[in-house]
Amino acid sequence: MADTGIRNASRPEPDRLIQDIADYVLHFTADSTVARQTARYCLMDTLGCGILALNYPACTKLLGPVVAGAEMKGGARVPGTAFELDPVMAAFNIGAAVRWLDFNDTWLAAEWGHPSDNLGAILAVADYLSRKNVVESKAPLTIADVLTGMIMAHEIQGILAIENSFNRVGLDHVLLVRIASTAVATRMLGGNREQIINAVSNAWLDGAALRTYRHAPNTGSRKSWAAGDASSRGVRHAFLSLAGEMGYPSALSADVWGFEDVLFNKQTLTINRPFGSYVMENVLFKISFPAEFHAQTAVEAALQLHEQVKTRLEQVEKIAIETQQAAVRIIDKTGPLDNPADRDHCLQYMTAIPLIHGRLTADDYEDDIAQDPRIDRLREKMTVTENKQFSRNYLNPELRAIGNSVQVFFDDGSSTDKITIEYPVGHRRRREQGLPLLLEKFRNNLATQFSQSQLENIIDACEDQAKLEKMPVDEFMDLWIK
Repeated sequence: MADTGIRNASRPEPDRLIQDIADYVLHFTADSTVARQTARYCLMDTLGCGILALNYPACTKLLGPVVAGAEMKGGARVPGTAFELDPVMAAFNIGAAVRWLDFNDTWLAAEWGHPSDNLGAILAVADYLSRKNVVESKAPLTIADVLTGMIMAHEIQGILAIENSFNRVGLDHVLLVRIASTAVATRMLGGNREQIINAVSNAWLDGAALRTYRHAPNTGSRKSWAAGDASSRGVRHAFLSLAGEMGYPSALSADVWGFEDVLFNKQTLTINRPFGSYVMENVLFKISFPAEFHAQTAVEAALQLHEQVKTRLEQVEKIAIETQQAAVRIIDKTGPLDNPADRDHCLQYMTAIPLIHGRLTADDYEDDIAQDPRIDRLREKMTVTENKQFSRNYLNPELRAIGNSVQVFFDDGSSTDKITIEYPVGHRRRREQGLPLLLEKFRNNLATQFSQSQLENIIDACEDQAKLEKMPVDEFMDLWIK
């Protein structure tokens, strides 16, 4: 039957998923000790990644007000800078910096992404509100409020990612940053249930960015600021809703015109568990390498092979990499790599560097290192195949493995051992091993921008859970002003 375009104009109840998100941020009590402790480490690590990114002009050139001079006295601060900005632009700044080097936390499921990208919105709104409250002789927000917001944003983004693969229809995962940031920011600003529903519905109506900038032959630096853009947009939707802007109840499910019909291949968005604190409790930290997470264990395996390979690079005949299906889809790349954003999403490049140098740092993606002809020679000798068991373990919610195997074969018929690693250092199963390294990473990142005394003041504020949670947000942010 032909579509006549005629629709019943009666407004339906808001989509169930949008209502569930609103009810979650309104009523959830984030009292899980594990979640709150993990959120503190996440806050530290995420801000540390943002501070490290300030060493790269490609990032810093995008920071500041949208036009010169458009700063806001008493506005939200941007860690590591002297900027005072309105919360919408501050969210972009913070979000772009923390995502720039692909070194912050990760969530892997049917969709993948980086839930700490929401910190741009959460921290900008919290700092803005705190400074506003102080001026009005009201109590500022505390870091406890920030950690609660992080737990909820992680949960919204992560639970939506478990069953719903946006990449399969060509959409970028930063869509989920916008949804989570919108919901949490609206709640932080004092929004009621209707206002949160209105804001989240508008966030869905924005659609989604295409993944074009993440894939050859178009990989580029937009992938490093896309999350900042999404968190910033979330704050904008929150303010619009608080100003009285209407919502769209069937933004997801509307026949023909809704998100599911237009952009999700007519599939219904589903969640397979209630919103709680599961995602924060199980989030993956990038501790050792600034590398796309599906490659983390490949890099670790290559590091183990470095001593056996470093003096025999000219004798390498083949390098066999086995990985998960997701890695095959998004980071298996051959041919020339155009820029750092291209290289840090190439499994072969990220494996070649540790084989050659015994390391992988953010500097290793820059042009001066990439010009080394040995890198492309090794890349040309690599085969990448899916290991079906790795793929099954990757999707298993009880495992959340991210397996890779690397083995090097030489022209005399000899070979290295096959090194297989399924759980990276940042995985919950290796948390005890990983946390001391995470704190070392935090200190090292801060040392690239701050004096020793300022560094110690920040670490002193962060190292005690109870003390940090009681700290006013504006006082915490003042520690990071440069």
